[in-house]
Amino acid sequence: MKMVETLEAVKTDQEINLIDNVFTASEAANIINDVLKVKINFHKIKRLSIKEGNENDACEYDSGRIHELLNEQEIAKEFFSQARLKGKKLKIKSKIYIEIEE
Repeated sequence: MKMVETLEAVKTDQEINLIDNVFTASEAANIINDVLKVKINFHKIKRLSIKEGNENDACEYDSGRIHELLNEQEIAKEFFSQARLKGKKLKIKSKIYIEIEE
């Protein structure tokens, strides 16, 4: 029995169409808030894990990123509130691009 070898191209990037739809302001707020919460928690856990290994590490990147995301959360809250008051629907499009870093 002879084995046939096939060469497959190595994929170096990925694109995920995460969100692409029209939502009420409340639905949009829930979606964006949940995404932001996940990212904030990711950085909090990462910061905690770094601190456990070295309590003197300031975790500047993660602390700064948490602050940025919390700020974006407040801005988004106001944006969705205004859209809700005006009875507007919101279109959200979000793609994630992933590339292998060499």
